[in-house]
Amino acid sequence: MTEQLGTVSWKTRQVVLSSRPLSWINTAFPFAAAYIVTTGRIDALLIVGTLFFLVPYNLLMYGINDVFDYESDLRNPRKGGAEGALLHPALHHLVIGAGVVSVGIVGAAMVLLARAEHPLSWVVLAGSLFAVVAYSVRGLRFKERPVLDSITSSTHFVSPAVYGLVVAGATITPGLLALLAAFFLWGLASHAFGAVQDVEPDRHAGIASIATALGAWPTVRLAITFWALAGLLLLFTPWPGPLAVVLVVPYILAARPFWTVSDAKSGRANRGWKRFLRLNFLSGFLVTMLLIYSIRLAA
Repeated sequence: MTEQLGTVSWKTRQVVLSSRPLSWINTAFPFAAAYIVTTGRIDALLIVGTLFFLVPYNLLMYGINDVFDYESDLRNPRKGGAEGALLHPALHHLVIGAGVVSVGIVGAAMVLLARAEHPLSWVVLAGSLFAVVAYSVRGLRFKERPVLDSITSSTHFVSPAVYGLVVAGATITPGLLALLAAFFLWGLASHAFGAVQDVEPDRHAGIASIATALGAWPTVRLAITFWALAGLLLLFTPWPGPLAVVLVVPYILAARPFWTVSDAKSGRANRGWKRFLRLNFLSGFLVTMLLIYSIRLAA
């Protein structure tokens, strides 16, 4: 019995690891923030939608990634922990099944709660889930198409916010478009910088990425440029949005030490990536404070 419980515990831990718990907030928060700021209320759709983008969405996205990247992950020293589970082949069907079922159940509840008032939200949700699947699944593998890989990855994080805005009936303004564009550039920068640390393992595995195509240091500089442009766009958002421009500075400082990193030493960028993961929590807290301030101003 103890042995059986140990096996169940191990499987559960592997399934949870495959969903990247450290990244859950990166998709749930954009939806919740967009919905609350637009509607000004806490309701069932907010709760179910946040749950959807917190766990099932990430389980499907990263679970599929871990399954289809298994062979290359075997050669990647980063895998097997918080930065990605090294899934045993015996767990592949379990992880994909858990992702599909949880997305289907919670997603259906979310769509039912949203009703038919905003049919465009169905298109946004479908596009978001397509990006989740297309990034890793064999036959599409957008992650192996340089530049498209960063665009798709950024879509993973921006689309929950877009869904929240659309399903809440938000009015599209130039300031809102500037905010979404800044968020998209942040996503492009984050993916590009994250790809730098894997230049050597990816090349050995025959996997293409924006970093393998451009090289390590050009990709770092491109990421820093995108973060800087995101900060500039925030200046064109409604108050207190411009205050958020300071939030891009820590990301630039985290990547700056790798300005001249070579391909051979690109693995050192993992230090900057770990700082990036921690910065997301700090940035999320500060953005929350700005949102609260924004809501109080509106009230």
